[in-house]
Amino acid sequence: MNSRKLGEKPIGHLLFTMSIPAIFSMFVQALYNIVDSYFVSKLGSDELNAVSLSFPLQMIIMAVAIGIGIGVNSLIARRKGEHQDKEADEAAKTSIFMAIVMGIIFVVLGLTSARPFLGLITENEKIIDLGTSYLSIVMTFSIWVMLEIVLTKILQAVGNMIIPMLCQLVGAITNIILDPIFIFDFGLGLGIKGAALATVVAQFIAFLLALSMFIFKKQEIDISFKNFKIRKKYIFGILAVGLPVTLINSIGSITTTIMNTLLNNNYPTLEEGEAAVNVLGVYFKLQSFVFMPIFGLNQGAMPILGYNYGANNKPRFIKTLRYMIITTLIIMTIGLIIFQTIPHLLLSIFHPTELMKEIGHRAFRIISLCFIPCSFGIAFAAVFQSIGHGFKSLLMTSFRQIIMIIPSAFILTSFAGINNIWFSYGIAETVTSLIFVPIGLLTINKQFRLRASQLDALKQLA
Repeated sequence: MNSRKLGEKPIGHLLFTMSIPAIFSMFVQALYNIVDSYFVSKLGSDELNAVSLSFPLQMIIMAVAIGIGIGVNSLIARRKGEHQDKEADEAAKTSIFMAIVMGIIFVVLGLTSARPFLGLITENEKIIDLGTSYLSIVMTFSIWVMLEIVLTKILQAVGNMIIPMLCQLVGAITNIILDPIFIFDFGLGLGIKGAALATVVAQFIAFLLALSMFIFKKQEIDISFKNFKIRKKYIFGILAVGLPVTLINSIGSITTTIMNTLLNNNYPTLEEGEAAVNVLGVYFKLQSFVFMPIFGLNQGAMPILGYNYGANNKPRFIKTLRYMIITTLIIMTIGLIIFQTIPHLLLSIFHPTELMKEIGHRAFRIISLCFIPCSFGIAFAAVFQSIGHGFKSLLMTSFRQIIMIIPSAFILTSFAGINNIWFSYGIAETVTSLIFVPIGLLTINKQFRLRASQLDALKQLA
């Protein structure tokens, strides 16, 4: 697949063909998230609570993998736009090395940090034991998902969206098939450990499929480690975009942990607090059906944005952004309508207790109000990442999560009651969009002026 199509084909058709495979794979991933939690919820509310409390650490694993992946994706797309193919190859190899190193680090963390982390959030020993058995497996074998994500992001950087979709599809279907076999008594009967094992086995199979695409079929990017040397410029190039992405997602996990702690500690009874934690955990699973397609759209758009930024083609860049925002708003509006009209049906998938129903119906309606303002933040996060300004994405997310969500949650809990904590999400998204959309537009104009002067200087030297 020729990456030059990113600068030549009609934007609407190109964005559609680039995004549909990623959107489909994200839908499959969202389905897996729901099916996985569905099976765990059949074991009991304690098991569902343990998985919900484990979610922030899983988010950190994914944050690191996605950070490296998006970092190299952006770097490769820009180097391809500049026709520096050798540099694109070296960037890809460096990202794989970084993923292996981080996978080894997570092995150590998986064996040492799961129980202390859960002990910070809850005093329920049964939930701590269940969560520890789940997290220790998922973290110890996280190297497979790290490598799979990086390899698929490398392919996406040059416009290959089909193989990443197939990897996601195979991994998700494998997980869905293995979950009941590993969890319940008619199979291995491993309970919550079975859910964790099904996850890591599926991740390993998805990794093997992604790797086989490079081994058995010539790709536009060469990942052979022959004569490979670790070079700081590639590490820093990946981290320039990837580190902010990692921190962005890690901040989200910290926010979720704080919200879980607030819910556990401020409801009148322990049972109500645990029910509220389950509601928030279930909400994030269901929310993925709305957000995952948008993230898939961003995956399709980022190589187009990055290539045309590298080629200094501002009209195509702006047109791509316009398509992104319109499509995102349509998806978010549909999601908002669903969460407002049938929250009871959404919650019923997860075998809710009466307390979960009582808390969840109202919570779903309130939190989903953030969908529309969130559309703009998601689109401009992709813009910042595609032009190598990952720090601005980090700044935007830090503002939303640390400056807005957490303080709003504390203030609402203290002065309006714990039942109104859910409004903190909508407040944060609205204020963040009002501030950072203008910053994003100014950044685009400034960077293209700078890019034009750089290219003029290069022409004069030639």
